[in-house]
Amino acid sequence: MLKPTDIDNIKGNHNKYSLVIAVAKRARQIAGEAEDKSIIMTEKPVSLAINDFISGQYKVLSSDNNNDSLR
Repeated sequence: MLKPTDIDNIKGNHNKYSLVIAVAKRARQIAGEAEDKSIIMTEKPVSLAINDFISGQYKVLSSDNNNDSLR
C-alpha cells in the first residue's frame, strides 16, 4: 500500500500533478506491454508504476517548456 511519505519521496521538486501524469504514463506502458505479450497481470499497473518510481527505475523529468515527462 502506498503511504503519503512515499509520495513525498517520489515527488521531489515536482508537483503532485506531474507525478500523477508520469505514473499514469508508466502504468499505460506496463499494461500495453502485458497485453502485447498476452500476460495476465495479478498486480495492478498503477501499483507497479508507483513501485518503479519508488525504486528509482523511473524518474519524473522536467523539460525546458515546463512539461514533465518520465524517463
